[in-house]
Parts: sequence; structure tokens; C-alpha cells
Amino acid sequence: MKVADYVLQRLREWDVEHVFAYPGDGINGLLAAWGRAKDAPRFVQARHEEMAAFEAVGYAKFSGRTGVCAATSGPGAIHLLNGLYDAKLDHVPVVAIVGQTDRSAMGGSYQQEVDLLSLYKDVASEFCEMVTVPEQLPNVLDRALRIAATRRTVTAVIIPADVQELDHEAPAHAFKQVPSSLGVGRYAPVPADEELHRAAEILNSGERPAILVGQGARQARAEVEQVAEVLGAGVAKALLGKDALPDTLPYVTGSIGLLGTRPSYEMMRDCDTLLVIGSSFPYTQFLPEFGQARAVQIDIDPTMVGLRYPFELNIVGDAAETLRRLLPLLERHRDGAWRDGIEAGTERWWEVMERRAGVAADPVNPEHVAHELDGLLPQDAIITADSGSAANWYARHLRMRDGMRGSLSGTLATMGPGVPYLIGAKFAHPDRPGIALVGDGAMQMNGMAELITAAKYYPEWSDPRLVVAVLNNQDLNQVTWEMRAMQGAPQFEDSQAIPDVRYADVAALFGLGGVRVERPEDVAPAWRQALAADRPFVIDFRTDPAVPPIPPHATWDQIKASASSVLHGDSDRGNVVRQGLKAKLQDFLPGGAG
Repeated sequence: MKVADYVLQRLREWDVEHVFAYPGDGINGLLAAWGRAKDAPRFVQARHEEMAAFEAVGYAKFSGRTGVCAATSGPGAIHLLNGLYDAKLDHVPVVAIVGQTDRSAMGGSYQQEVDLLSLYKDVASEFCEMVTVPEQLPNVLDRALRIAATRRTVTAVIIPADVQELDHEAPAHAFKQVPSSLGVGRYAPVPADEELHRAAEILNSGERPAILVGQGARQARAEVEQVAEVLGAGVAKALLGKDALPDTLPYVTGSIGLLGTRPSYEMMRDCDTLLVIGSSFPYTQFLPEFGQARAVQIDIDPTMVGLRYPFELNIVGDAAETLRRLLPLLERHRDGAWRDGIEAGTERWWEVMERRAGVAADPVNPEHVAHELDGLLPQDAIITADSGSAANWYARHLRMRDGMRGSLSGTLATMGPGVPYLIGAKFAHPDRPGIALVGDGAMQMNGMAELITAAKYYPEWSDPRLVVAVLNNQDLNQVTWEMRAMQGAPQFEDSQAIPDVRYADVAALFGLGGVRVERPEDVAPAWRQALAADRPFVIDFRTDPAVPPIPPHATWDQIKASASSVLHGDSDRGNVVRQGLKAKLQDFLPGGAG
């Protein structure tokens, strides 16, 4: 048995079923071993190493398991980095296995020789090791998998090409030999009783309680609901926690932040107590004013408590187990006026969303695209969104129901993971339909090439539906609006305008389904066609770049000021964008002017 054979055997023993990768001579030993192992674990061939890392992240996010990716030395290892940083910043367990030049060439400025230990020192800061002799295995691989899973982070194992070809030798029962064993037990850390009593005292003292949940509350849905009922609280959701609680609950106010909802903003503005569960939501300005609210944070990661807000109490513990122990200590709030106001505001918000989706645009309102999808979502849908203005419509118009899952690049907010995330998710759940909501910038950057990956593998999926909805407005729209709002600058077309591509036609070239939509009345039929397709399907929605992603706290005067550079520009394309904008903006405001 070669070292490479043993690596794959050990991955199988850890129940790793897929490795998302791209080949190269730095991992030729592993590739040969894959052939001898009859492709177990499955080698999933991406079109680019960055996409392999994103697919591993998507797989991990939607399966709850550790994602594994692999790449060759030098450029291949470098290409993995963006996807690995996405995993690290979103606290997703991913293990990277990368090749390196032969040991005999190290230090010789050899072809594709990069100091990978230094390069990966930050992204895999919890564990990054190079295997130089066979006896280091299985310890190095076991630790990489165990640390990634338990600390929800990125780890890396670097294996020089010549080491992959060596005969495997297990560590001996000897000095400076390190044995290892498989697996890690399940555990749920809980806080001390005195901390739970302090938390209860703080939360019981308030009359206007608010709860903010993130992805760390996903496995504590029942407990969050019970706490919200006892306290009479509303619940806002950070974007990574969008699927932690259904939007069908009347007191769930939806997303929070720049991409959030008006009722979430108002609840945080007016609350007097705050409970944050499993979230590191970074934008302090969308939390209560300092000194306004007594606040408690619960997080399983001790390095992530005490951030973002001056919490009175920081609790380290598993969300579900901590809330179960906290519940008997909470007092039921009898005055329902606060909760009634939250529910009324949330109901009004969804009415505003429906009105905004109905506003005429040229040619199609992107909010109409997302709003029509909301009513057609399959109950077991997996939804991904890319960074950019598409994330606004994902955050505000798509209501998560029981059984649905959704995610995007949260903390890194990188462009391009929407399609590869969904491909990774399909390997985790081949029996579930998937939808990716992406902008045309992200589609041109990464998405089009990964359609080839979808075309290669979809016949293996029991449910072949993978729908890619491209919001094609020929503009890098989120940055365009940020320039207007933050710099007061008009659109700089050389940086912002991008070519029109017929994405549905590209999909057809790859043997996939597709349709181009240029009229609002064709939006719903296109969604129905895609969701009934027997293969991956691309919808090319020609959307209006002049539809503003208005922040939830914006006033009419602020919107007019941020749009002034649009309204007074002088380029031909700017005139097209400005057409009807003055009349349009007021229609998009939550609840009318101001």
C-alpha cells in the first residue's frame, strides 16, 4: 500500500464520500490511488480549484458534514484559497489536501514550488501540516479532520509528490512515533447554573425583548420558538441564519442589516432587552443603541462572544442545550402589545414587498423575479444566493418554510459561490431541488464554467433539478449603488458595465435547459418551466439596473440624496437608467415617503 492509497482509505474510514478537486501532477500519486480505489471516495471534478473549494463549502453547509477538497501544488493550491477563506470566515469545516513538489527539490526554486506552509498558515491557522514520512499518517490526517469538524474551521494537509508514492508504514510503538485513532464523540457544552440565572434575570427584566439568531441556532429551532413565546419577543435573522427559523411564524421579522427588513430594523431600534443566539452579525449600527438594551449572547465558540455589542453577559454553550436549561428560569410576559406591534409591522412589510415587486421596470423588476419564486418554492428546496444585489432580493423576498435550506457567502461576501455552492449541495442531497439566485457579474466570473460541472454530474442525481437564475442587468449593480450612496458618485461605466451574454443559450450548448425572459408576464412561467425540467436549467432574466436596493432604515430624503448622481449624470446609458427613476423610487420606499 502506498501513502496515497492509505490517505484514501483513511478518508473512507472517516466516512468521507466526496472530494471536490481538480487534477495536477502534484497529486498524481493520489490520482493513481483513486483509480486503484475505484473512485472511493468520489472524485468530483470541478472546472477550477476555487470552484472545488466552494463546492466543498456548499457540501459542508448543506450536509452538516466536513467538506474535503484537493488540488495540486503551486497554482492549484493557490487557487483554493478564496474558497477556503470563505469556509473559515463562515465557520464551516473544510479539509484541504494539497500536493507539493518532491522533497529533494524543495528550496531549489523548482517549478511550481511555493512555500505552502507559509501560504496556508493563516487560512488553516488551527491545523496545517506537511507529511514528510509515511509514519506521520494517520495522525496528521486524523487531526485535520477532527479539528475541522470540532472547531468548524479550515485545516490543511500538504503531501509532497514523492511522499505520495512511498510505501505506507504505520507509526510504531516507539519513541517519537505518534499513533492515532478514528472519530470524535458528540458533545454539547453548557454554561454554569449561575450564568443561566444571570441570563434569566436580564431577560426577565425587559418589556420589549428582541432575539437575533444566526446559523448557530439552526439546530435549536424548537428551543428558540419556546423562548420567543415565553418572552413575547420578535426574532430577527442574520443572513447565515435565514433558514434557522421559518418566516411563516408571524413574529419572525426576517433578515437584519443593510439587506434586511424594516421590521427587523424597528425592533432593534425600540427593544430594551436583546438575546443573540449563534450569530456574529457584524453591523453594530443595526443593533440597539449602546446603553439602550440589556443584552445576552449565547455562542458555542468562546472566541466569538463579547463581539459586536456591549453584552452584559456572554454565555459559551451549545444553543439548544443552553436554551433548554434557560427556559424554566424565564418568566412569561403577559403584556402582548410589544409582540402585537412586531407582528403587525412584519405583516405590513410583506405587503410592501408585494407592492415593490409589482412596480413597473425596464424590462423586468428583479424584485418581481424573486417574489414570483417565493410562491413557487418546493417545500424541500435548497437555495443559494451570490454576493451582489441578488443577495438583497434573496434576503427580502424569499420566505423560508419548514424543510427549506438556504445560504450564501456571509462574512467574506465573495463573488462567485452561488453556482458551486449549489453543486456541492446536490452531492449532499441529490434528491432535493436546488435554486441559485446569481447576478450576471458572478455568472460571468464563475457560474458559466460550473454549468459544465452540473452537466457532467446531473444524471447521477435522483432529482436532476438545479435552477440557475441570472439577474442580467449588464451592471455590477451592488457596487454601482454603493458608489452612489457612499461616495455620491455616478456610475463609472468602465468599471461597472458588463457585456450582455445569452446565458440560456450557453446552457443549451452544454446540453442543459434554458430560457431568456424579457417581459414581466413571462417570469412565473419561466420559473414553472425550470422547476419542472428534467435537467439543470438556466433562466436569463433581463432585469432593470435602476431598481434600488434600499436599506431598511432609509428615509425619502436619504434616498433622493444617494440617487442624485444618477439623476444628474449625462451619459447615454445613464439616461436609460435614470428614465422613470424619480417616479420609481418613492414606490420602492417601505410604507411610502419617509
